[in-house]
Amino acid sequence: MPFCVCRGHLIHYKYLDQGKNQTLVFIHSLGTDFRIWDIVAGNLFPVANILLFDLRGHGLSGLTPSPRGLEDFTEDLLGLLEYLGIRQQIIPVGLSVGGIIAQLLIHRIPDQIPKVVLCDTRYKIGNAQNWNDRIAQVRRAGIESISEGVVSRWFSKDFHARFPETVLGYKYMLERTPVDGYIQTCEGLRDADTGDIARKIAVPALCLVGAEDLSTTPEEVKNLADLIPGSVYLVLENSGHLPCIDNAAKLSRLITDFIQES
Repeated sequence: MPFCVCRGHLIHYKYLDQGKNQTLVFIHSLGTDFRIWDIVAGNLFPVANILLFDLRGHGLSGLTPSPRGLEDFTEDLLGLLEYLGIRQQIIPVGLSVGGIIAQLLIHRIPDQIPKVVLCDTRYKIGNAQNWNDRIAQVRRAGIESISEGVVSRWFSKDFHARFPETVLGYKYMLERTPVDGYIQTCEGLRDADTGDIARKIAVPALCLVGAEDLSTTPEEVKNLADLIPGSVYLVLENSGHLPCIDNAAKLSRLITDFIQES
């Protein structure tokens, strides 16, 4: 389990470097860790180097105050790229909050990013009242008090019915997220709005969403795609908010086709 210290706190990561000229950087969602990308990353390993990491306050990464919200999360990733000496082209693959971080990353290092994949995300996720209500609930009663409802939106109805043990495992992942890390990320999401950045994205962008996603609905992800000039918008049937879990094979094929297009 490799770790590094960036900006004063610990980051847990996995870097699979096979000397390719591009690296896929996978950025996970709120209340999970980089393991949600295991299947997709494994499928894509033949075509690119792979970088996975746990966001601050998630998984095995440390937690430190983030007065600038998701800008600080983006700084963590920039620090990790510098630590690893990754200077070749990178393709961010961001899911939910990871998609917002991917947009912020393009704004910071546009010349290093030839393409971007934005999964089940938007330029503005939710509204302040919803995030404040969730933060208050978690502070009062813990993540367990919201986990059932959150996980119900992560996967398709079919996946819930066929793989209840897997759903339970991811529910445990959510519940074991440090409360302070979860709240800090909720605050970052509450305050983030990348609308102006999305309008200026000048590289090919693939915007994907699960047809059954109730967290960032197909209509909301379409709103993001409409802001990005020339973006490709695709809906994955039989998927919820985490298509990297409930539709990993199809998601892998779509990403592979996208990054291999000239």
